[in-house]
Amino acid sequence: MADDLAPQKRALRAELRERRRIRTRDERASASKGITERLVALTTALGARKVSCYLSAVDEPDTRPFVNWARAAGIRVLFPITRADGLLDWTTATDDDAETIGLYGTPEPVGELLGPIAINDVDLIVVPAAAVDEGGMRLGWGRGYYDKTLGSMERCPPVYGVIFDSELVDEVPRERHDQAIDGVVTPTRTVEFSTRSPRRRRI
Repeated sequence: MADDLAPQKRALRAELRERRRIRTRDERASASKGITERLVALTTALGARKVSCYLSAVDEPDTRPFVNWARAAGIRVLFPITRADGLLDWTTATDDDAETIGLYGTPEPVGELLGPIAINDVDLIVVPAAAVDEGGMRLGWGRGYYDKTLGSMERCPPVYGVIFDSELVDEVPRERHDQAIDGVVTPTRTVEFSTRSPRRRRI
């Protein structure tokens, strides 16, 4: 089944990357504003005091304004750090905003590594996605880091993907290892799905 779906996933990711690449600077700025407002509202509604979030790449919806708000609000922010073995280490937000480029070209903060189990203490996980379907299934970018992480967590907090509006689709290709998420945040709305988290709240 994986062999049958791999070309379909690659083609869909390539299409989505191209759509993101051609977005204008103004479109990205407008999207970032809406996404920041909704991430702030989600975090506040959940009462989250520890949050996992990623540093967005150039063509992704910008997560940095949300990270800056969280840090100013005294919320602890954990960032993923890619490892060659397919696992994620984590580090905390720092005041100097130092960044480096990770294994696959994505931005990562510079900080003390906390190890894979640090994610177990957060109240909300914000993940990147290429697309998410109406059933809550996430299509990632093909490395499997988040599927592996979420699948190994015994008690997983709410997990929300960040995407553009057009990337919430009817259906994405699904393999056995793929992990569903609890909701998505787009520039114009927050959508929740009926998935595994016992701590979801209506936003």
